Amino acid sequence: MSTIFIVGGSTGIGKQLSNQLAQAEHNVYATYFKHEIPSGKSNLLYTYLNVLDENNNFDFLPETVDGLVYCPGSINLRPFERIKPVDFLSDFNLQVVGAIKVIQALLPRMKKSPNASIVVFSTVAVQTGFSFHSQVSVSKGALEGMTKALAAEFAPIVRVNCIAPSLTDTPLSSSMLNSDQKIQANAQRHPLKRIGTTEDAANMAEFLLSVKSSWITGQTFHVDGGMSTLKV
Repeated sequence: MSTIFIVGGSTGIGKQLSNQLAQAEHNVYATYFKHEIPSGKSNLLYTYLNVLDENNNFDFLPETVDGLVYCPGSINLRPFERIKPVDFLSDFNLQVVGAIKVIQALLPRMKKSPNASIVVFSTVAVQTGFSFHSQVSVSKGALEGMTKALAAEFAPIVRVNCIAPSLTDTPLSSSMLNSDQKIQANAQRHPLKRIGTTEDAANMAEFLLSVKSSWITGQTFHVDGGMSTLKV
């Protein structure tokens, strides 16, 4: 079985993915930041991690890591003129610089794996363009660019791919889905007429970590109910 490290595995898509991989008998090391979470499984270990800290210690991980998933994110939807440059920088540090730090730290371990795979998360807003999404799109757009650059640089040893969901039912998006009216209105915006679930995104991540995707790298996959490509 594979050894997978999931940053941001205590909530939302990261939590769903952690549980799915553990259920499939992989060895999962997941992190939490704000809220400690018990694993409940012998092959799922949770560890505190603040990705913005300097000199994080990853000695708790084995010498070989097969998969790395970076899940931290934020959703701050405001008019561009009301967003201060420091707000953009804060998002960038969390979503991009944090990913860079973790990838650089784990790369030696991943190069020892016969099926090394990195998965990061973007958003449908990067390629589609929505009002009030400039803050999140700046950081996630950088992650999409980094995906291609690192996939080229790390080939053929480590694969790198990105998942770009549309609105998904997670704690991060709770303010947009806190009533039946909002849920139905947002569902109708998607060609498949429903909100994304954590399973939708986690299933794609699980596939990209597996040998079934061993000929795929440098891609951004739109798990978005058709939002980015269809007009119906």
